[in-house]
Amino acid sequence: MTSLGKLTQNLTHVLKNLNTTSCISATGLSNQQKRWTGNLSRPEIAQADNMMAVGNRRIFSEEHDMFRENVRRFFQEEVLPHHSKWEKEGQLSREVWEKAGANGLLGVNTPEKFGGVGGDLLSTAITWEEQMYVNCSGPGFTLHSDIVMPYITHYGTPEQVEKFIPRMVAGTCIGAIAMSEPGAGSDLQGIRTNAKQDGEDWILNGSKVFITNGWMADVVIVVAITNPTAKSAAHGISLFLVEEGMKGFVKGRKLEKIGFKAQDTAELFFEDIRLPKSALLGEANKGFYYLMQELPQERLLIGAMGLASCEFMFEETRNYVKTRKAFGKTLSHLQTMQHKLAELKTEISVGRAFMDNCLEIHNEKGLDNVMASMAKYWASDLQNSVATRCLQMHGGWGYMWEYPIARAFVDARVQPIYGGSNEIMKELIARSIVSN
Repeated sequence: MTSLGKLTQNLTHVLKNLNTTSCISATGLSNQQKRWTGNLSRPEIAQADNMMAVGNRRIFSEEHDMFRENVRRFFQEEVLPHHSKWEKEGQLSREVWEKAGANGLLGVNTPEKFGGVGGDLLSTAITWEEQMYVNCSGPGFTLHSDIVMPYITHYGTPEQVEKFIPRMVAGTCIGAIAMSEPGAGSDLQGIRTNAKQDGEDWILNGSKVFITNGWMADVVIVVAITNPTAKSAAHGISLFLVEEGMKGFVKGRKLEKIGFKAQDTAELFFEDIRLPKSALLGEANKGFYYLMQELPQERLLIGAMGLASCEFMFEETRNYVKTRKAFGKTLSHLQTMQHKLAELKTEISVGRAFMDNCLEIHNEKGLDNVMASMAKYWASDLQNSVATRCLQMHGGWGYMWEYPIARAFVDARVQPIYGGSNEIMKELIARSIVSN
């Protein structure tokens, strides 16, 4: 066993028992009580020397710090050195998925009773942040663990949970979810992929596009119309578990994108796939309800990763301007650069305060779709703004692919698009305002 594996084994009991209302600190206060009274030993990023330092932010505990150090080491040792190679290949290796599973990075927030690690939401948020702190967009671990797996644990039968979850936690079964279609992106009610009953079986036909983990996926949750005569499309959607190797399941090309180059985004085709009754996830025609229940976490995840990317880009740019010289001085001596850095840190710190508030609320199961939409739209817009300004501060070198800021810049552009476009986010927020 590697030293990293041993450390994870030692931390397993920490994650399984981590409960933010019951972990008692050396002072006798719970972590929640420390948040109420203020924990000045844990600076917010506005006060911190480094936004990415371990030990920042009052929402986390010492146990979280231990886990973060483990996760950080994994991404630095097992992901970062290989990411350029994966960008050329358009996908990760199977090996790194299995290493992620062996080191406790998959299914962190999945309950132990289902075969997961059993950590809290804040623990899995650490995996989102640490991936962005190494500027590696390739691993689809977050979608696999925190979007796909919850559908199975929340709506699956015991047999489905037993079949998929332990292997997904181990990284030997890669998960994806297929919503978007060539003619229907953010509009889930506009999908055309359909499944018709034939006895107890279902016959699935249609196609999906922009599917994260699509090329490597072993199991895909497919959104399909099952009742075309329902009073609205929302009342006639179901979810199905489609497995690699099923007759009629065809994976198209890996899509060539301007960013996320190591992410195996694919198009999928379903040609008269005969699905057994056991492939239906949850109840028939309840799929839209399930999607609405799970979308807040997806949108929070996108926003949280975007905000962490802002923190990475800020630190990367600060280091650059402190070493790059112009006119006989480092760029950091120029007042215009100093003011830009001041603006960036302030804006990112404001965004972090809101994002951490959302993480705390979601950790207590209180985050609604409107607040999650705010987090997604605000953070992803900020991410693009920060990326543009940080690249500008790098000058011509910022346009070179070898510089991390170039990768961060192109990766940021998709954030306001997927997971529901930011225009849709604003529409959802606005409806909640004018309807009251």
